[in-house]
Amino acid sequence: MTEYRWVLPSVLLGDGSDGRPAKRSTRDWIVDTVMFLAACGLTYLSLSDLAGDPRPLQMIEQVAGALSCAAVWLRRRWPFGLALVTTVVSSFLMLVGGAAVVGLFTVAVHRPFKFSGPIVLLSLVTLVPYVMLRPDRELGFWGAIVLGVAIVLTVFAWGVVVRARRQLVWSLRQRADIAAEEAKRLERERIAREMHDVLAHRLSMLSLHAGALEFRPDASSGEIARAAGAIRDSAHQALQDLREVIGVLRHPGADPDSPVPDRPQPTLGDLPALVEECGHAGMDVTLSTPGFDVPLATSAGGERRPAADPDVPQGLGRNVYRIVQEALTNARKHAGGAPVTVTVTGGQDDGVTVEVRNPLGGRQPMRLPGAGAGLIGLNERAELAGGRLQHGKTAEGDFLLRAWLPWTP
Repeated sequence: MTEYRWVLPSVLLGDGSDGRPAKRSTRDWIVDTVMFLAACGLTYLSLSDLAGDPRPLQMIEQVAGALSCAAVWLRRRWPFGLALVTTVVSSFLMLVGGAAVVGLFTVAVHRPFKFSGPIVLLSLVTLVPYVMLRPDRELGFWGAIVLGVAIVLTVFAWGVVVRARRQLVWSLRQRADIAAEEAKRLERERIAREMHDVLAHRLSMLSLHAGALEFRPDASSGEIARAAGAIRDSAHQALQDLREVIGVLRHPGADPDSPVPDRPQPTLGDLPALVEECGHAGMDVTLSTPGFDVPLATSAGGERRPAADPDVPQGLGRNVYRIVQEALTNARKHAGGAPVTVTVTGGQDDGVTVEVRNPLGGRQPMRLPGAGAGLIGLNERAELAGGRLQHGKTAEGDFLLRAWLPWTP
């Protein structure tokens, strides 16, 4: 199981991933302009309260107010520094209050609580000297304190809500992206598994034809030509399948947004062709499909119709085909020359049962490398389809592979 760890990117909150400021979007410019105008508006509303102050103090207030409003444009680059400086200065200068409110909101949005929390606490503490230096005759000391606390907490809560919403949207997008990538990965694995089964089948057929030439040096020129043609066709098909496998494995680095390549999948109606191909390679295979509209085909030949039972789900037919294909490949490897019986039975109510039986031994087992991965893959395929698979020696001395698959539309 792949584990993912998510770290909230700083670019989401206005900073570049390498520590440099992120380029402002159109929306960012609009928001920054609104914040600047808000700071200027609050500063303008406070000008009337400077009427009774000395002229030098009024000039200091106006200069500090103008500088603080201009500093609002730096809120994305230094949110904590802007909030810290404006909060401290606003404890004794009135016209810095507008920029202090914007700084508090900005640090709540752009920084976690370990940074924004101290700014809130500092804002609450600086209310006391501000109210003492500029008492409000209508509200009184405690009335002004309560109003200031309400403003600070409201602005801070607003910023926290905005930050939480951004984090939620970002996490949902990440989940969607990860789910899409996981779906693509699983689809690539499925396609690679399908191609592996086909490639193993092709290579075993190639080895079987080559073995026939090795053990029949006295074969006629016509037989040798047919065997050589079969080897050429099998090698060509194997190379095509190998190219498709490599294409699937290389696909993630090529274009992640393009669709994953796929190939036509076999169905239950392709079983006769599979059995006939094995018959041409010298295997003695008998196919029996009672209850299904699938033509009978044996190594001795038989009538064939192009379509399988249309009621059989495509996924079920594909799984049945792959199980039979791998079972025949194993029979060629370990019981060369032994007759093989393939039986497919079942229906919508009982599911589908696949049995592949062959005597143990045989004339000449094929010396092909293998580590039992084929049977492991078949067991995984059956479990993924909701079924089960068993294999082993029977009391009669045969090797039996039995798989049951549910009838899932």
